[in-house]
Amino acid sequence: MMTRRIVRTGIQLAGLVIVVFLLVFFLDNRYRVLPQSVHSHLPLHHEGLVITDLTVQTCSSLNPLSKCMLDQKKWHRVEKDLYLGSGWVKKAYVHIKRKREDELTADHKVIVDVRIGKLDPATGEKEEAAEKWESRPAGIWIKTSLKRHASDSKKAVTAVDILFGADAVEPRPGWELVKNGALHLESAKDSRDPRISIRRGPPNRHEKPIPKIRKDGKFKIMQISDLHLSTGLGVCRDPEPKGANGGHCDADPRTLEFVERVLDEEKPDLVVLSGDQVNGGTAPDVQSAMFKIIEPLAERKIPYAAIFGNHDDEGTLSRAAQMSLYESLPYSLSEAGPNTIDGVGNYYVEVQAHSSKHSALTLYLLDTHSYSPDEAHYRGYDWLKPNQISWFKATADSLKDAHSHYTHKHLNMAFIHIPLPEYASPDNDRVGNFTEPATSPAFNTHFKDALVEYDVKFVSCGHDHVNDFCGLSKDPTTGEPELWMCYAGGSGFGGYGGYNQFHRRLRVFEVDTNQARISTWKRLEYGDIGKRLDEQIIVDSGRVVPIQTSNQEEGA
Repeated sequence: MMTRRIVRTGIQLAGLVIVVFLLVFFLDNRYRVLPQSVHSHLPLHHEGLVITDLTVQTCSSLNPLSKCMLDQKKWHRVEKDLYLGSGWVKKAYVHIKRKREDELTADHKVIVDVRIGKLDPATGEKEEAAEKWESRPAGIWIKTSLKRHASDSKKAVTAVDILFGADAVEPRPGWELVKNGALHLESAKDSRDPRISIRRGPPNRHEKPIPKIRKDGKFKIMQISDLHLSTGLGVCRDPEPKGANGGHCDADPRTLEFVERVLDEEKPDLVVLSGDQVNGGTAPDVQSAMFKIIEPLAERKIPYAAIFGNHDDEGTLSRAAQMSLYESLPYSLSEAGPNTIDGVGNYYVEVQAHSSKHSALTLYLLDTHSYSPDEAHYRGYDWLKPNQISWFKATADSLKDAHSHYTHKHLNMAFIHIPLPEYASPDNDRVGNFTEPATSPAFNTHFKDALVEYDVKFVSCGHDHVNDFCGLSKDPTTGEPELWMCYAGGSGFGGYGGYNQFHRRLRVFEVDTNQARISTWKRLEYGDIGKRLDEQIIVDSGRVVPIQTSNQEEGA
């Protein structure tokens, strides 16, 4: 009897699950009840497909019966509301028709170009035979072609995406933003400046770069933290000095102008993006915000590794979705890491020696999560989990065995977003500003002890924007230096700052493998912009050392 009852209950539960699934599937097809983030994970850019038509469907956001979707058997919707939810009474979506390239016949048209705004085909761009411009809603013009020779494959548009903001950029190889600006929506005051991005031909393949020590034995790492980029120009918070540029301040352009200037002056070999690249609350389209820091790095062919802060995933894309995007971008070394441990972005980067494939440096990057999962007992921020620390130890053990065969002194370093509790220790010697309390986790899992045990020379974080010090932890028994704990300082005008005339900044580490030496300094957005601030040697002859002034001259 008991067995029959269990079987019957199981069948009933299975039936209920199927009914609920079908109901949700039906409602989502008709009314799009699932969140946008779910649809963002669905495949958008299929290989072997070409775009044959493109249009915009506008509908009422007040009408619950309005699905704002064209016939799904013919059209595919790009899952980004062109108003990004800000339209008072309207929403709108770009729709595309797609067809497999090998199924096209001579009478099938394909899109070979897209433009926005006024375009008179009679006097505009020269048309080739069998090509013509056609008008579509929202100021879109599409150029279609009937020619389907093999040489046309590179001309055909094969993917369409939407980015937002007057400062939108497109760092993906093979992609380009459509000319002449934003789409013309019916309610311009609600517009987020949506822009069409297109790809022609097949997707570009790119290999991960392999960072190597330079011929002179040096390797420079720039840590950029707390950019707080938005969808659109962004609003400056606490800009210093307040009267710069006549008091006018657009957050993201000013932030990126600063970063690009220092990139060109320092010429780093690797950039670490140490969290809060995106200001979740002001970035309804995370992709557009992310791309703004990727574009200058890709343009300069600088490899980069990213981890997350507590604000990155407060918008529409999860950590996993963002990391998947990072992994697909050019010059990215970023990885999701093992899915068997907590967090997204627990991984390491090896830097090879100049003349061999042997590792000279290892960078460990870990996800410090966001907010406390137990506010009743531990207010504030989350902490590194025991399984992350176990992963770090196992990985370090494995790499230590591999590095033991090399004759040179191998150097280890680590990057996180939220500072460790030991950052606030009054026993630390410090160089730099300690302007605000260290907002570290209230619960201590003692990751700092694991870093010391496995000979990591320094750990550097972000999070506290107006702290920029390096603090030296010493062995409590012997008083010997054991680990430098540094802050990058906040770089972005979209995040808070400005305390005590605190200017935005970022941190540079330079490794000299010939001397087994690590030096570090900061660069300012305003003021002594050509100087190295608080330059110091933190590792010498492979050993963590007390506070030392660098014997290098100041200057960029």
